[in-house]
Amino acid sequence: MSIRGLAGAGTGRRGPLAAGLLAGVLGLTLSGCAGFLVPAGEGEPEPTPSDPYRVHADKLPTPFPSASVPLPERPPAAQGPAPTPTVPAGCPSSGVVVDMGEVEAALGHRAVGLSLTNCGSKPYRVTGYPSVRALDEAGDPLPVPVNPGSSYMGSDPGPKEVVLKPGESVRSLLAWVSTPTGGDLIEGDALEIAPAPGLEGRTFPLKGNDVRLLDELNMTAWRATP
Repeated sequence: MSIRGLAGAGTGRRGPLAAGLLAGVLGLTLSGCAGFLVPAGEGEPEPTPSDPYRVHADKLPTPFPSASVPLPERPPAAQGPAPTPTVPAGCPSSGVVVDMGEVEAALGHRAVGLSLTNCGSKPYRVTGYPSVRALDEAGDPLPVPVNPGSSYMGSDPGPKEVVLKPGESVRSLLAWVSTPTGGDLIEGDALEIAPAPGLEGRTFPLKGNDVRLLDELNMTAWRATP
């Protein structure tokens, strides 16, 4: 029904009731269009003032780096027993090795220098005389006397204890007479030299007919100097 119909219904005149109804309808119509007549921004709720003590997630500062917590130290691994020093290759199990130099001649006398060297890895105690034997062609010992002491080629001050560090050496002088007029001579083919009786020795051939004749062997004690 239109507004005009309401106004003219019944008698054709506007009575109090019709006027009241018309006012109510107009009020409803205007209230429904109020949204179109209110300027933008008016009638909306005022924004709530920001709380200065409220922190937004997007405003949070970058987190501090987390402090590193040191890990507990591992207990040191149990150490086994210290390794046993090994003897270098070519060194006898005794830890010392002997050597013989060139034979020297003087007026029918012969002399040769002997050396004993600590080839091991720990100190070695030396005292006394070397062990010397004359050998025949087959390597068997010959009945040649071996005397500790002085000779025409050198004097013997006697044994003295020496402690050799690895690589250090001591020396001895071995001498004999090698002339047909020197007495009963035995022809030897080699000399066997050892650091001391009972220790491993080495064999050195005697080269030359003039040094192979032996009467007796005289040797000095191991000393740090010749």
